[in-house]
Amino acid sequence: MITTKRDEKHPVAPNLLNRDFHAEEPDKKWAGDITYIPTKQGWLYVAVILDLYSRMVVGWSMSGSCDEKLVERALEQALVRRHPKAGLLHHSDRGSQYTSQAYQAYLQRYGIQSSMSRKGNCWDNAAMESFFGTLNDECIQEIFYVLHEEARSAIFTYTETYYNRIHRHSTLGYMSPFQYERMGEIRTLLNV
Repeated sequence: MITTKRDEKHPVAPNLLNRDFHAEEPDKKWAGDITYIPTKQGWLYVAVILDLYSRMVVGWSMSGSCDEKLVERALEQALVRRHPKAGLLHHSDRGSQYTSQAYQAYLQRYGIQSSMSRKGNCWDNAAMESFFGTLNDECIQEIFYVLHEEARSAIFTYTETYYNRIHRHSTLGYMSPFQYERMGEIRTLLNV
């Protein structure tokens, strides 16, 4: 399902990521996307920023509105948590939230380079699609939440206490994102 349609007046960034979902170190490549969770209260929209180095969720935001503020809050959280250097690549789809002038200006202010998937090509942001599939399978699929707050609480707990710290990834040698980043820090210290 397409959650948003791009405003044709907003320019689209080139696909600089080009399906290279590997990063040599943290905070070199981030991917962002939005999903939606059905509740009796209406849709709850969830924006996530994933670090492609470790598949760590570094930023997220949830709201009953699917607007540019949703993705700005997720990016803001990621920036506060990680303090990336200029030159970070931020990949997303072409949704109106990501192509908006305000969001693109926000990226530029922090020296972040924008990259966007080709039109209608979910494989160009496969790491995000995989994360949302895992979130759905392990946290959402069997439960129908009545209130947004119930879904928010479940997604927060899943993301922060399970996915980032315990969930193992085959692409990370069956380590969790947290373990993979700690091992990277140890390797860096040993190589100094």
